[in-house]
Amino acid sequence: MGDKPIWEQIGSSFIQHYYQLFDNDRTQLGTIYIDASSFTWEGQHFQGKAVIVELSSLPFQKIQQSITAQDHQSTTDICIIGMVVGQLKAAEDPIMGFHQMFLLKNINDAWVCTNDMFRLALHNFG
Repeated sequence: MGDKPIWEQIGSSFIQHYYQLFDNDRTQLGTIYIDASSFTWEGQHFQGKAVIVELSSLPFQKIQQSITAQDHQSTTDICIIGMVVGQLKAAEDPIMGFHQMFLLKNINDAWVCTNDMFRLALHNFG
């Protein structure tokens, strides 16, 4: 991991931390967002740490994610963009593909998620 640029190391560590929190204790997701954070889930926009954490209290208890790929870029304003592609399985639902994008910003020596976008990889050909 030491050969990768610092933004890739930070991005990869964040992704690992995020999904560990999501799988094991979603109430702790508030530690990675700020009050000004924005979250878009399936085209619906939500604002604020409290709302985002509340949305994460999903009706199913068990979920498994499999990360297929992740990409990270540094931005000109010293942020990090992370894109995740993977599959998830919630409860008894079939396996579904998903995409998630995170924008990370360093505030007071801590990396926080200021923007988060999530979409299931569903296709509607009708």
